[in-house]
Amino acid sequence: MNRKLNRVRARFTFGVCLICAAFALWANAQVQTQTSTTAHAPTVKTTVENAEVVYVSGNDLIVKMDDGTIRHIPNVPESARVLVNGQELGIHDLKVGMKLQRTVTTTSTPKTVTTVKSVTGKVFHVSPPNSVILILEDGSSQQFKIPSGQKFNVDGQMVDAWGLKKGMKVSATKVVEEPVTQVEQQRKLTGTMPPPPPAPPADVPIIVAVVGPAPAAPAAAPEAAPKALPKTASDLPLIGLIGLFSMLMMFGVRLVRKNFVR
Repeated sequence: MNRKLNRVRARFTFGVCLICAAFALWANAQVQTQTSTTAHAPTVKTTVENAEVVYVSGNDLIVKMDDGTIRHIPNVPESARVLVNGQELGIHDLKVGMKLQRTVTTTSTPKTVTTVKSVTGKVFHVSPPNSVILILEDGSSQQFKIPSGQKFNVDGQMVDAWGLKKGMKVSATKVVEEPVTQVEQQRKLTGTMPPPPPAPPADVPIIVAVVGPAPAAPAAAPEAAPKALPKTASDLPLIGLIGLFSMLMMFGVRLVRKNFVR
């Protein structure tokens, strides 16, 4: 008995839920809703970041920022591109020493979304200040919650919930304005290749390696003749010659004196 009763209650509850859901969808169809969006003056902000590539391996990238900080960028996507000299390069084309510049332009556009809901019908029952039941134009009835400060148009006069009476033909309009901000970003990444190594100074010879057979060794140059002969003779003959010359001089002097005395 209890099982049958529980089944009946479950079926009744399920049926009520279906009826309420169908009624809610039907009731919402009776309310006219219009939405409009008004855009205001946008604000544009541009930021520029400069960096130098200090390490790159696979999809792992490390750069040095202008302020000296090191930034690690792991798992750089394959779709990432940098514009260098008119060509788009990927992560595997980056070189150590390359200069990178990222420009981010952020455009913020404030907007006002206005939602207008309107309904027209006759007052069937009113419970001020919270709710009212209206008989709509198609003969159906619907209960509405009355927002705080809601006004109703009754024959051209605006009244609140306390001014509603049964049988009055009223129209109500609910206006909701919601401010939103639309943010759009544009990113641009450019770069320059590292500078080539500096050229050597003009007075430094440039060594050029030539691949080929080894040149033959040059012939040995003849030895130059000595400028002076080696000193091998003795001084004895010269000393004897000087002694002989002295003796002859002495003999000549004696001979002259002898003749002079005579």
